[in-house]
Amino acid sequence: MFRSALLFLLLPLAAAAEDVSLLPAEGEAARYWPRWRGPSGQGLVEGSGYPDEWSDTRNVLWRAPVPGSGNSSPIVFRDRIFLTTARDSGRKLSLLSYRRTDGELLWETAIDAEAVEHVHQKNGHASATPVTDGVRIFASFGSQGLSAFDFDGTILWHRKLGALSNYHGSAGSPILYRGSVILYQDQESGSFVAAFDQKTGDTLWSTVRAATVGWGTPVVIRAAGRDELVVSSQHAVHAYDPESGKLLWTVQGNKFEVIPTPVVGHDLLFCSSGRSGPTLAIRPGGAGDVTSTHVVWSSPKGSPFVPSPIVVGDHLYLVNDILSVVTAYEAKTGKLAFQGRLGSEKKESFSASPVAVDGKVFFTNDDGETFVLEAGPEFKLLRVNRLGKRTLASPALVDGRWYFRTENELLAIGS
Repeated sequence: MFRSALLFLLLPLAAAAEDVSLLPAEGEAARYWPRWRGPSGQGLVEGSGYPDEWSDTRNVLWRAPVPGSGNSSPIVFRDRIFLTTARDSGRKLSLLSYRRTDGELLWETAIDAEAVEHVHQKNGHASATPVTDGVRIFASFGSQGLSAFDFDGTILWHRKLGALSNYHGSAGSPILYRGSVILYQDQESGSFVAAFDQKTGDTLWSTVRAATVGWGTPVVIRAAGRDELVVSSQHAVHAYDPESGKLLWTVQGNKFEVIPTPVVGHDLLFCSSGRSGPTLAIRPGGAGDVTSTHVVWSSPKGSPFVPSPIVVGDHLYLVNDILSVVTAYEAKTGKLAFQGRLGSEKKESFSASPVAVDGKVFFTNDDGETFVLEAGPEFKLLRVNRLGKRTLASPALVDGRWYFRTENELLAIGS
């Protein structure tokens, strides 16, 4: 166990708390894994029958080679799995489609790539997870732009968004909202958050941002009767009107480099900022700079650099990928529940974001080890599953099956 350095900023809550929720996938999409972090948008899986034990051979239903390289997570819709990949050191960028029943590669469609974007070796050229509305698949390829494909692999439109100048490359995934595709890119100059028409790729709105570094994915939440587009990035959390791009409110307190995707629970928004920075528990809503009024509690250090947090039941779980330490807080109050070691201490050892199903929380490190914890107020490590392959992408879970992307394979795991 480790000594907590939690700083309480407990502020008076409003007399009547408003419901706060992350907008889930709706309709048929709710049955599958149509976007980054699944239908819930925050790694929460409904249903049962998912095995909690596997290895490189045990409970592996099929495995398929993945050409090229990439860290993007698979998405699933009906009998299709989609993921992006890069070949020839980023000179060829593609969307892949696999058949979910047996892992057969059905097609690969490449986009026109021009100048190769500079990227960190751990980031790569295919880190953004695609998203689908069940008719089209939308994929961000950084400096090479934003593309829409149909389910047969035809490119419907492709938008160049200008050369990107982020020193580790681009990584944030696009999201969907009411007929639009939303993406933000923080970089040395020309930072923006923007919405594009799903059918045509035309710009619906674009808002200039002052941040110069960021690799995250935005979320849309519903709070106080309105929808808010939340971007957690350099130094601050910003909320925008997802219909117009108008800035609604700001909370200061993030560190310089931010990757994790925000999550919600217990009427709060949780934003972690990287390299052991703070996690902010924010009451959404308001106008202008609400730092002094809407931060309910804050942990001053110990947050993840890359993996996103997860809220399961009464607790918020974080994995510090600099120290390989998992921390659980009472989500409402920020009170420390436990800390525990996940494997050996190793710098930047976790990239995949956690998922939760059947009362368990699953944390996968870069070595392909998945630590299975019982959800609750105590540190209970149930088992460690080992794929034996480098694994930076987060898994997708549908119909009792896990879909893992390792450095060169796609695996289906099930009972």
